Amino acid sequence: MALKATIFKAHLQIADMDRDYYGAHQLTLARHPSETDERMMVRLLAFALNASERLEFTRGLSSDEEADLWQWSLGGELEIWIEVGLPSEDRIRKACARAERVLLYSYGRRTAPVWWQKLDGALARFANLSVYRLPADACEALAALADRNMELQATIQDGHIWLSSDDRSVEVAPELLK
Repeated sequence: MALKATIFKAHLQIADMDRDYYGAHQLTLARHPSETDERMMVRLLAFALNASERLEFTRGLSSDEEADLWQWSLGGELEIWIEVGLPSEDRIRKACARAERVLLYSYGRRTAPVWWQKLDGALARFANLSVYRLPADACEALAALADRNMELQATIQDGHIWLSSDDRSVEVAPELLK
């Protein structure tokens, strides 16, 4: 019998001073059985950094044809494709061919630097791709915020994001690699 996804609910208040975006979102995240709390919270962080009324979570891990998050225009064009983790060059190439903008949030204490060193030159040709590295300590701290019912506040200013619950706060400073 196949394992089922675990459902998490998040009420996320966002104050993004960098983009002048302020909003409240009721989100449902399905954590795939093979997904860690850290990866799920990085997906939530990616949502907060790019929030809009049309940005949505997808089947991500369960589908090779879908991003972790994406945003479609009202006319049906794929505007933003967001990946988290360390996707293959082939997956990134396909995403860049399909979407106007591709955002990639890499993380991992030991694996992310090796992954980037391997793919840096190969990804240089994609003008619509932005790659960020998230600090390992911050990502591990994000995992501690994971709860089946979350009340979170995200404050974004000068490229930094503070994600807070009632009793914890995590600062994340994404490093732009490309």
